[in-house]
Amino acid sequence: MADHPGRTAAGEVRRNRQVALVGSTLLAIGVALAAANLRPAVTSLASVLGDVRTALGVSTAWTSLLTAVPTLCFGIAAFLAPWLGRRLGMARAVALSLLVLTVGLVLRVVDGPMAVLGGTFIACAGIAVCNVLIPVVVKESFPGRVGLVTGVYTAALAAGAAVGAAFTPGLESAFGSWRPAVGAWAFLSSAALVLWLAGARHGFSARPVTRSVKAGRSLLRSPLAWVITVFFGLQSLLAYTVMGWLPQILVDSGVDRTTAGLLLAITMVLGVPVSLVVPPLAARWAGQSWLVLVLGALSVLGVLGLALAPAAAPGLWVVLIGVGMGMFPLALVMISLRTSSGADTARLSAMAQSIGYLISAAGPFAFGVLRGVTGTWTASMLVLVGLLVALTALGWVAGRPRTV
Repeated sequence: MADHPGRTAAGEVRRNRQVALVGSTLLAIGVALAAANLRPAVTSLASVLGDVRTALGVSTAWTSLLTAVPTLCFGIAAFLAPWLGRRLGMARAVALSLLVLTVGLVLRVVDGPMAVLGGTFIACAGIAVCNVLIPVVVKESFPGRVGLVTGVYTAALAAGAAVGAAFTPGLESAFGSWRPAVGAWAFLSSAALVLWLAGARHGFSARPVTRSVKAGRSLLRSPLAWVITVFFGLQSLLAYTVMGWLPQILVDSGVDRTTAGLLLAITMVLGVPVSLVVPPLAARWAGQSWLVLVLGALSVLGVLGLALAPAAAPGLWVVLIGVGMGMFPLALVMISLRTSSGADTARLSAMAQSIGYLISAAGPFAFGVLRGVTGTWTASMLVLVGLLVALTALGWVAGRPRTV
């Protein structure tokens, strides 16, 4: 009998959705394009947030709630991601999440304040599933290149965030309204869905295969899992506070709206080279504590500069913050490095991202409320500095070489 990828001597075999996706070049491109859609939903709206608030006639409290919706949704929806992965298989689960993202991006620009909040929540629910499952795809489908593929994934994610921040104000000027400018990002998520459907293929199996879960205690009883979870939560708090409020902080310090959007884009685009360097470097070494220390110090310096002298050197402050936000790709690669199997990666990814994002959800909201109470951004940013110190300490512990 001639060799055939769908047949063995034992008989007919079929693609099994419980088998890892085939680690092809097309799948790697699909992972990158999916990642590029995981932040424009946030940064595109943040870059025109002042205009959205004016057009809708909403309060500062509503605006603060809107900036908190992404992380809140990420935390809630992430609990469902492992179940969806097991039930549908990784190919279908990620495809469904991209479809949900696209629908949410369209819905949030069709009506008033409630539609904006609801559509943002729906879009971020799709993002949450990708957030949890794509690191599992990387671990299972590219086991020998976890650092490299994680770097490509997080670089694409950073690039998408930067493009969303940089181009949305220009699109708003071209269209004459924030609605088509923000809604236009649904075309990018649609393209990602098409490419994912083309490239995501499960491997073959001659008999039913189920994803095994490592026997033993729950990760909720693992001190290391909790350290990684809180570490992930605090770095997310930093990232989403910056994405949600940086343009407004800069505008309040005298920077014009277009320049403020570009500075946010610089902060995000710096994640591209950082993401291409940090995960492969982290994967090469047994421990990553020293990387955490370097990135934490840069973040503290950037936030302090923005707090104490925002107009003195805004470009320098955003560069320091942008490089320091390399904590995100480092946190993602740590989830893979601190686990010994794909099943454990899925469990730790779900725990870190669900609980971690719920921890971080309070950040953007409290940041804006504190500014409203004090009348300046200084107190909010000094609190953020304290949290960055705690983040660095936790990352130092999480970076020690061992597994959950």
